[in-house]
Amino acid sequence: MGARIRAARIHAGYTQEALAELAGMDRQAINRIENGHASPLLDTFLRIADALGADPGDLIRRP
Repeated sequence: MGARIRAARIHAGYTQEALAELAGMDRQAINRIENGHASPLLDTFLRIADALGADPGDLIRRP
């Protein structure tokens, strides 16, 4: 999931810091999620998806 969040963030043109601000988080949390060192709680995951303008299902579906 972290790699898909990273890809969506880059596609949207956001830095980790910008995404964190939009999602009401800190940059370190975004970094940990993207690198697979942490898994977001559901409400956090939904805030990230909303900030990215992404369908949550697209961020968790395996290719």
